[in-house]
Amino acid sequence: MKRKTVITKKRRGPAPTGKGTLVGVRLQPDRLAAVDAWIAKQNTTMTRPEAIRSMLDAVLVIVSNHPGEKPEARKPAVRASEMASQTIERKLDPAVPEEERAQRRRRLTKGPSEFREQRVDLPKAKGK
Repeated sequence: MKRKTVITKKRRGPAPTGKGTLVGVRLQPDRLAAVDAWIAKQNTTMTRPEAIRSMLDAVLVIVSNHPGEKPEARKPAVRASEMASQTIERKLDPAVPEEERAQRRRRLTKGPSEFREQRVDLPKAKGK
């Protein structure tokens, strides 16, 4: 009996490098230049795919520390309150103990009790 010759079909594309889902992304020249500049800053011989994976990992760490919130997306009321607290903190006497400064800051940001009762944006206090 003759031996059979097995001819394997040639596969297209590069050899697979690992398990996972392939995600093809097109980058415009300006973004590609930015990726290349970032690779040059890292002082390593990193390929573009490795660099993109590294950047993605860094972004995901940041996002996981602040779930559901973009770093600069804060509500205006929260931002205004933070700015008021910072301004008050700068004006307060540093020689005053921390507890006293905290009380003064709280009293100034909340306002007098007479005015707090008149505010329509806050829920009414129970039992008063």
